[in-house]
Amino acid sequence: MTQAVFAIPGDKDRKTGGFLYEATVLRALNEMGIKTAHLELPDGFPDPTPEEMMTALKALYAVPDHLPIILDGLVFGAIDPVGLARVKAPIIAMIHHPLGTETGLTPERAAFLRANEAANLKHAAQVIVPSPHTARVLIREFGADEGLVTIAPPGFERPVFNRMPVSPPVILSVGLLARRKGHDVLLNALSCIKDLSWKAVIVGKEYDAFVADELRAQCQQLSLADRVAFPGELGEAALSRHFASATVFALATRYEGYGMVLSEAMLFALPVVSCRVGAVPDTVGEAAILTPPDDPKAFAAALRQFLENPETARDFSELSKVRARSLPEWTDTAQMFASVVQKVTQTD
Repeated sequence: MTQAVFAIPGDKDRKTGGFLYEATVLRALNEMGIKTAHLELPDGFPDPTPEEMMTALKALYAVPDHLPIILDGLVFGAIDPVGLARVKAPIIAMIHHPLGTETGLTPERAAFLRANEAANLKHAAQVIVPSPHTARVLIREFGADEGLVTIAPPGFERPVFNRMPVSPPVILSVGLLARRKGHDVLLNALSCIKDLSWKAVIVGKEYDAFVADELRAQCQQLSLADRVAFPGELGEAALSRHFASATVFALATRYEGYGMVLSEAMLFALPVVSCRVGAVPDTVGEAAILTPPDDPKAFAAALRQFLENPETARDFSELSKVRARSLPEWTDTAQMFASVVQKVTQTD
């Protein structure tokens, strides 16, 4: 008998942190015997057309009132609050990070999304977030009820590849080619350390074609085209080989609701350079060098520290190993979801 519905917009198997998280939890819940149906909603969220909005609401109205709906944050933050209030089934909001905090929004769009998400939180029976940071933001800035918020960090599978760094050393970055990921900052930082021997690989799908074109043009302008590769989105095995052969992991992000890729780098015992933003300090602890965001010189200095000082790189590699040992597995994450579903069912 179905015990819950997991509503996700578009292709649930996209290889980005949020979709990987949700697809894996959905699979794990069913493997644990918590029968959870997948409900595919229109792909347009968080910018749905009026038709997509109506289609999504009709799909949610059709869910029986005894079945909790775990609702993806791209939908939850953007859906019409009046329409959401008419959904009979209890809503469990799965919020990776508030939509209004996304980089590159106009002030008007950010304000709309923040108000919309705050209004929708009044209709959530429970809220699940991946990090303490996201919980704090929702409680302090969006008025979420602290008693309804559950922190369910993502799980991780342990890598089967042994680390085998290649020469020249590879600086690896993984993340959508989107403004928020700060790849432009990384390129500017790399231009500051051209005196050193290295190659760089920036793995990630084009999220914004304009940003992707800008990054390639920036690479040419900085005379980095022969040292920086953009292989696009990769499968699991190919990505693991990149992690295993890298010397340093670098993500010059402007915001993360968790930052799963940082933990994945630590599972490969990589020294990590990232930025002191969002949930990143929670995710990496002491096992990374963090710089201010949008500061290429500081980011370059951190990269140089690892490339010029093997002992420092080894120390941070060991810290990554220690941090990685404490990471949960997906069954742990799914168990937290199961507990929330049970809580909602009992309350209802």
